[in-house]
Amino acid sequence: MRDRLLYRAPAQSVGRATVPSGARPSALADTLLRLIWQEREISRAELARRTELSRSTVSELVASLIERELVAEAGVGESSGGRRPINLHFRDDACRIVGLDIGATHLTVVITDLRGRVLTTASHPCDVRHDPDGTRTLAAALIERSLQERSAGRAPLLGIGIGLPCPVDPRHPERLSPLVLPAWEGRHGFDALQRAFNAPLFLDNDANLGALAEQWWGAGRGVRDFTYIKVATGIGSGHVIDGAVRRGATGVAGEIGHVAIDPRGELCGCGNRGCLQTFVGAAALVRRAESLLADFPSSALHASKRKRALTIAAIEAAAIDDDPLAVQVVSEAAGHLGIAIAGLLNLQNPAAVIIGGGLARVGHRLLEPLRETVLRRTFVSAVAASEIKHSELGPLGVAVGAATLALEAALADPSLFPSVGAA
Repeated sequence: MRDRLLYRAPAQSVGRATVPSGARPSALADTLLRLIWQEREISRAELARRTELSRSTVSELVASLIERELVAEAGVGESSGGRRPINLHFRDDACRIVGLDIGATHLTVVITDLRGRVLTTASHPCDVRHDPDGTRTLAAALIERSLQERSAGRAPLLGIGIGLPCPVDPRHPERLSPLVLPAWEGRHGFDALQRAFNAPLFLDNDANLGALAEQWWGAGRGVRDFTYIKVATGIGSGHVIDGAVRRGATGVAGEIGHVAIDPRGELCGCGNRGCLQTFVGAAALVRRAESLLADFPSSALHASKRKRALTIAAIEAAAIDDDPLAVQVVSEAAGHLGIAIAGLLNLQNPAAVIIGGGLARVGHRLLEPLRETVLRRTFVSAVAASEIKHSELGPLGVAVGAATLALEAALADPSLFPSVGAA
């Protein structure tokens, strides 16, 4: 059993061709593997040129990667004047990865290949905050069902990435904050997944994983400094600085939802008053919509209220249909969120702010008033350097980021790739 509980910070140099002097053969093979993954298709001759290794050494190392079924020959490439080379390509289908997004009120599972492509997905409501045992049971069932889907294939399982709706201390990833998830009694308890599926676990905060996914596959590609903000049941942020997700000394960096924007405001669950979450979190927006119903007698949200309790999903759907009540609620939320983002831009000056989470799906109805608020409250130079945009990955972003955390760790340490025939 691969019985490791792992946490990995982002690889700072995936694909870097630098080979340390005196490196062991396994380290040389790791360097080649990362470079082949990055380039997708490359010849042995080009690998030798890029790494400054001899062609015989490269050929020997490549043979070991082919034997492990992580690399395959891709056919004849273009000649630069001599014999046409045989290109190599990284086998994106060599392994599968599970990504699990544990939200406050739902679980979402994705199965991806080694290029971040989603092979299958499943989602189900869950009272995560108050039902840890039910959450663990549902997580195992969703993963099992997803792995059995025909579209998920039958490749070996590399690992299980998990996004949690609370800070994760990189020194103690097995612990959870009793303040955020008191019913969980300070432990995640997902070790059973590791045993059931014979795969290592990789854990991080959900907003950090949203940022990681955007960095690798979404709106943050090629951007070395940006902030991802998840606007959902709670509000969280992940910060990519100089190309790496920054988690802080104990993993609590990015708790933007608990930045006070009104010291005389409503009491927050964290014990402070006027936190951003008390204005923009899902529960706050539902309460605000309910308080405005009488002022908008023609709003479609009246029908939603009569059928069932008003939900944030109903408000988002109504806003997309330009319902005036829902649009006002979203616009007010944008104003509050803009105050926090303006402070972030003045302090940190990221090149982009990417908005994810459920509320991001309302698009320009959120982004336009958000940009207006930010423009009024920042130095012109700070806002001019920052682009505010929505996530490119939608509701699967955190789950994809969880899978990416496992992929990132394996590219940094290729010994994590399962053995040939481990399916």
